[in-house]
Amino acid sequence: MDLLIALAALFLLMFVAYRGFSVILFAPIAAMLAVLVTDPSAVPTVFTSLFMEKMVAFLKLYFPVFLLGAVFGKAIELSGFSRAIVAAVVGLIGASRAILAIVLVCAVLTYGGVSLFVAVFAVYPFAAELFRRSDIPKRLIPGTIALGAFSFTMDALPGTPQIQNIIPSAFFHTTAWAAPVLGVVGAIFILVSGLGWLEWRRRQAAAKGEGYGAGQLNEPETEADAPLASPYVAIAPLVVVFVSNKLLTMLIASAYPGRHEVRLAGMSAPVVSDAAALTAIWAVQGALILGVLTVFALAFRPLTRKFADGSKTAVAGALLAGMNTASEYGFGAVIAALPGFVFIRDALGSIGDPLAKVAISVSTLAGVTGSASGGLSIALAAMSQQFIAAADAAHIPMAVLHRVAAMASGGMDTLPHNGAVITVLAVTGLTHRHAYADIFAVTVLKTAAVFVVIGFYYLTGLY
Repeated sequence: MDLLIALAALFLLMFVAYRGFSVILFAPIAAMLAVLVTDPSAVPTVFTSLFMEKMVAFLKLYFPVFLLGAVFGKAIELSGFSRAIVAAVVGLIGASRAILAIVLVCAVLTYGGVSLFVAVFAVYPFAAELFRRSDIPKRLIPGTIALGAFSFTMDALPGTPQIQNIIPSAFFHTTAWAAPVLGVVGAIFILVSGLGWLEWRRRQAAAKGEGYGAGQLNEPETEADAPLASPYVAIAPLVVVFVSNKLLTMLIASAYPGRHEVRLAGMSAPVVSDAAALTAIWAVQGALILGVLTVFALAFRPLTRKFADGSKTAVAGALLAGMNTASEYGFGAVIAALPGFVFIRDALGSIGDPLAKVAISVSTLAGVTGSASGGLSIALAAMSQQFIAAADAAHIPMAVLHRVAAMASGGMDTLPHNGAVITVLAVTGLTHRHAYADIFAVTVLKTAAVFVVIGFYYLTGLY
């Protein structure tokens, strides 16, 4: 019965998310219903002292990353730099390779620090134009964007500033650059296999005489006559974020080697932080700030004309994404406290291999919650000490644990109720029935990549 209560709460959240209801509203409702059935008297205390405490703790650590990522992405969009990057990539590889072009554009943007949600809006108008010009079915656009923005640049490539690559650092005391060899191996597998799948689907459609399609919804109006910035100028802010993230990681680690204590004149007690656990978070925040300043320096006039309204949109998007994830984190903390979760934890904990245990646990919870960052946070909050103990016993470095956990979060999270999936379908004017099959294929390949990486590590010992 206890297990059924926990599962019912999980599936209720999945159902309402799939139906389009707000996770911010229904995560606490689903969690409290589970507590109500388990112990009615515990509801007020669990809500205030567990759900809200965990939700706020998540926001304290990660909301600045959501906010700065959204502002940076909006600045890249408003400055016209995203259009210039798209044009440069298309000019480099040719409009005839529309799928590869869009995947690479998404990869450049998201690896450079642009939020994957922002990348969807920035890239879609050009994806639609390229696919229409190449007569490729529009239904393949969501899968193409998913491969470029939601997969290898999100959590596999070392140094990516996306939140899924930052969260493990607080638990394992690692950095965003953990296990670079494994990250590159996983990224290559995902990119090659994903492109192979999408190209096969394109050829299938061409053989049947299926083209872009008529009467499509949400067709964009592109600014074909607007002047483009130099591609070297446009990509400069992304390079700044990438390089400064690495440099700040090293500088912060040397300047703040352990616990750091601050006591200003007006404080009655010192403020203490575990700098070793926060290095990756501080480095990404600093890198994104430098990225925003670089965009302003390079495109001050066009950006200042639009930034007031654009920044409001960015802040609203960051608040929504941050609160969604934080609510799922609070929900997960409540579920982890229920008697039924003990069965789930023991079942996952009984997996013998340490890396397989991390991969399956994180992927399972990411799939259930429909959120890579939410599922990753839940799994690590509930089971990180088990993961660390098992890895230590097997002499597996924490960097390997970091990369496996991060990559596992970005696989089964893209089930139909995932927020990014719903967003890309809404933006492109398509439905799950028309376009989800290719997103799911990318999801399966992404999940398989985690086990490819684990096998590579065990065979070579490289990380």
